Amino acid sequence: MARSEKARELAERQKEQARKRKEKARAEKLRRKNSTNPADWGQIRQITESYKLTKQQDPKLPWILLAAGIGPFVLLLILGFVLQSPIMWGLLGVAVGLLVALFVFTRRVKRAAFSRYEGQAGSAELALNMLGKKWKHTLAVAVTRNRDSANVVHRAIGPGGLILIGEGDSKGLKTLLASEKKKHEQVAYGVDVVTFVVGRGGGQVPLDQLADAIKKLPKALSTAKITEVEDRLRALDAMRPKLPMPKGPMSTKGAHQAIRGR
Repeated sequence: MARSEKARELAERQKEQARKRKEKARAEKLRRKNSTNPADWGQIRQITESYKLTKQQDPKLPWILLAAGIGPFVLLLILGFVLQSPIMWGLLGVAVGLLVALFVFTRRVKRAAFSRYEGQAGSAELALNMLGKKWKHTLAVAVTRNRDSANVVHRAIGPGGLILIGEGDSKGLKTLLASEKKKHEQVAYGVDVVTFVVGRGGGQVPLDQLADAIKKLPKALSTAKITEVEDRLRALDAMRPKLPMPKGPMSTKGAHQAIRGR
């Protein structure tokens, strides 16, 4: 009898635990559904939202994607009739058309994102997020403010070395960037610090070319050296007062996943 009661109590507890898990799963599903954070979105919603935002900047997007998809299909279908295998070549044309349309969509999304946020403080985050897993970056390691704008220095470290990226007014930014370069060189012990300034003036790198410019740097640091330098940089950052990040572009984490086709 006692065993029967214990078995019944165990079954009830298991049933209650299962009910709570289901309720938790439903609540999480509802939260993600209503979330405005791209990190909570599924792949289809990421692509849909990316399409909507890009179309606002690029009204011709639907027609461009249509042409990109139909063009390869038509060419391969014609080739199929010439070779007397229209079905096989037609199916291949559909696959190739989808790939071409996706490639074009990716490029237009990137272009629209850069166009939308270029010139805003913090816009370099868009480029830094595209460096890949071998690179790590820290936003706004140094900030100075004036009446109308802010000068900001971001940092990235990876195979190409230790990089400082400046955004803001050219005069004040030059002084801030030089000061930060000196501090980082003292902490990094012999590691060269490469600097970039985001912009379209002389000696500057446009936002949409920043990631490629950093990736093209020759390999300068091994994985072990990167870890060693990171430890030293933490000591430098620990001595700084916490700096407020200037208002810049919205978080684009989910959009970047959609851009990369995840």
